[in-house]
Parts: sequence; C-alpha cells; structure tokens
Amino acid sequence: MSSHLPDLDGLRLLVGIARHGSIGGTARANGMSQQAASERVRGMEAQTGLTLVRRGARGSQLTEAGVVVAEWAARLLDLADEVDTAIEGLRGDRSRELVVWASMTIAESLIPRWLVQLRQRQLGEGYRATAVSLNASNSRDVVEAVRAGTAHVGFVEGVEAPAAVRSVTVAQDELVLVAAAGTPLSRRRTPLLPEEVAELALTSREQGSGTREVLEIALAKHGLAVGDPEVELTTATAVREAVLAGSAPAFLSRRVVARDVDSGSLSVVAVLDLDLRRYFRAVWVGTKNPPAGVVRDLVAIARAAER
Repeated sequence: MSSHLPDLDGLRLLVGIARHGSIGGTARANGMSQQAASERVRGMEAQTGLTLVRRGARGSQLTEAGVVVAEWAARLLDLADEVDTAIEGLRGDRSRELVVWASMTIAESLIPRWLVQLRQRQLGEGYRATAVSLNASNSRDVVEAVRAGTAHVGFVEGVEAPAAVRSVTVAQDELVLVAAAGTPLSRRRTPLLPEEVAELALTSREQGSGTREVLEIALAKHGLAVGDPEVELTTATAVREAVLAGSAPAFLSRRVVARDVDSGSLSVVAVLDLDLRRYFRAVWVGTKNPPAGVVRDLVAIARAAER
C-alpha cells in the first residue's frame, strides 16, 4: 500500500467531517476529543501532502481535495465493512462460544441480566443461542485477558478508560461510603472530610479493582492516599456481607447497596469534596467499533439496559 494512504480510522474521521460539517461534531460522534481529532486531521494532511480541511469560525469544511478523498474513502470503508462482516461469518463456528471477562461488580449485578436479554434476542430472531463463558475478576485482570486474546470482550469499571484497548461507556456509577446500622459512623450527622476518609481503616477491595481505583484517584486529588485496610476482600458481595456483619465501613457501588440502605441495614455516610463517580465500560481489541456479531450485540444490550 502507498505510504500516502491514511488508515481506516483516519478515513472514517474524514468522512465524518463531510457529514457533520465540523471537526468537533465528528469528534463527539467518534468518542474522541476535538484536539485529538484535529491532530489526526493534521497527520493525514502531512501523510497525503494535501490540505484536506479548511477550518473557520463557523466550523470546518472539506477542501476540494478533501471532498474527493472523502468520496473515495467512503467506498473503501464500505468495502472494509463488508470484508469484516465476511470474516466474522467465516469465524462463525469458532465464535459460537463467547468468552466474556467482567469486573466483580459488573459480573455480580449487571451481566446476568444482559446475558438473558442476549439469549432472548437470539432465540426471538430464530438463531441458536450462543454459549457464553463468563469469568469474573478485577478490572486490571479483565483488561489483560482482553489484550491477550483470552476474552472476546470485557467489562470494566473505573474513572479513566483503560489504555491499549478499545472501549465504550455502557453506564455510569457512583461509590458511597456505607457502615452497618447502629455503628458510631452510621450515626454521624456531619460529612467526612477527605482527610478523615484517608484515616479510615476500611473493608476494602484488593489492589487492581476498579472500586479501589476510584477512591485512590479521588483522594490523590487532595494529595492523600488510602489508608491500610482493616480487611481486604476480592468481591463486592464479600465486602457488602462483611460490613453487614459489623466489619469496618466500605466504599461500594450505590447499585450494590441500594436495597440494604432502603431496608435500614446499612447507612450511607456523607463525604465532602470526593468525586466518586466511575464508569462501566466494554473493552475489546482491534476495530474501532465492537467486533461485528455477538460481541456487538452484547455491548448494544448493555448500553440500552443501563440508560
């Protein structure tokens, strides 16, 4: 191939600019920052030796050369998608078993419902349901499994999108500090400051878990670190059960503890100035979009289910 030919992701960006009329709109549609999209365009212009986009106060327009390249690119991308679909068809026998890895919180509270919906969709459309192998681990191990090719798709939790894999956000979540009803902390009426949170001996998840990472990042913004845990456990369910039994407080997904809080078994302890939001993401390797077929179906179901 000529060294002047941009890669497929770059060509998709150019076609997007032709459709949206702006680099910013195209960047949002492709889940990237405007700065990253602009740098990608400049890279393509340097590679092709052509000025492809004319930037102005009212948006971005393709130059005459850009229009021609975008038209060629659109045909090439259509053909690439056809080849991708055909390859997935040839792999049909191999892909009848879908290997999914998921972080503990997602595996315990979300994935079972997604897999039921996937099966119902396949049977409703007259297809044989795909056999699914599900492995639950912490987010770091899930990413490694996807990178190594052990998993077809993974689902992780955390603040930042993991590096070296493709990803898309399927849901947003928030951690809350919970304590067993009747304990001194559960009766506290004033919010905890970040410094006080850092001093707590918590019932904690292990290193590498997305839950622990959120708290570490939130405290690090204040120049603080997570204290040594009173007890360290490897699943959200184990942490929840330990707190219910009177163990030290813990940071858990609001989703996971909702029923316990409603019943009065657990109390949410207010904290100040800590951003404890996190995101659940699907991760995979290869093409920019989730691979065609059952992986793409499962990701679409996850996104729709958690809106």
